[in-house]
Amino acid sequence: MVKIALALGPEPTPVWTLARQAGVEYVVGGLDLNPIPNASDEQQPWSYVSLARLKATYEDAGFNLQVIESRPPMEKIKLGLPGRDEEIDVICEFIRNMGALDIPVWCPAWMPILFVLRTSVTIPSRGGSQVSGYDHDYMKNAPLTEHGVVTEEQQWANLKYFLERVVPVAEKADVKLAMHPDDPPLSPIRGVARIMSSVENYQKLVDLVPSPVNGIGLCQGNFSLMTDNLPEVIRHFGEQDKIFFVHFRDVQGTPDKFVEAFHDDGQADMAECVRAYRDVGYAGVARPDHFPKMGDASIPDEHSMERLFAIGYMKGLIEAVYTE
Repeated sequence: MVKIALALGPEPTPVWTLARQAGVEYVVGGLDLNPIPNASDEQQPWSYVSLARLKATYEDAGFNLQVIESRPPMEKIKLGLPGRDEEIDVICEFIRNMGALDIPVWCPAWMPILFVLRTSVTIPSRGGSQVSGYDHDYMKNAPLTEHGVVTEEQQWANLKYFLERVVPVAEKADVKLAMHPDDPPLSPIRGVARIMSSVENYQKLVDLVPSPVNGIGLCQGNFSLMTDNLPEVIRHFGEQDKIFFVHFRDVQGTPDKFVEAFHDDGQADMAECVRAYRDVGYAGVARPDHFPKMGDASIPDEHSMERLFAIGYMKGLIEAVYTE
């Protein structure tokens, strides 16, 4: 059965309490994985000691840590620059320590230079809520970045170099690699190719370095912009046992212009998506993501109504589908 998780930072907040009260048992961990200057190896955030402390903090609050979605620096890897081998060494150490602590999934992302892009975070939505969105009209004439044109061919070569070195380590550590999609799934942007932007390219990813640990983080919001039949895509990759992590969210629009949406107000058939996960035997975690901002300025964020709405929607939908 699909397990509901929330992404929670490394320090307890009121959201942690609300999540447990709402019945959430699983967590997607987040921490700053940038190197700490002048720190010992044991003090670095990817060390065994640091990750053990993180896991214990979640467990003390009643959570089971299933995924780490934070990433150590990877820009040199993605751009094929000098120093990429040192970045790969850090990632390999990070993965070994995850495995030693039985943290089963890491979610890398392959978006060089330009990460998740939004052109607005205050778009009016249902009942006065606010959502984020992307409109490529604001970006299509933007100048190249300082790196100039970065081609798809360069990106695939750099990705293969990375996977060939990291996948054997992940296999030995029994840690799955759940690659996050480009957000938005549009290429190029400002001259930078974004190769995790189509269903076909995701198949190319899993075929590039075949392994039981080389798979995908299926962000439904991004994938629903790549296809008009998201349940079919879930079945396609689920039957290959390549879905290791799910972002359960929805959007309205196209890759060129879209807005985030409430779970019950997007373009995907969310019930049919859950049926697809059920049918392929997916038993990993799914976390709600990119919540609309609910309420108004008088309501403190720690009330986290948007998260509670998402959890309740997911719990009801999962229970209904799995009892059909």
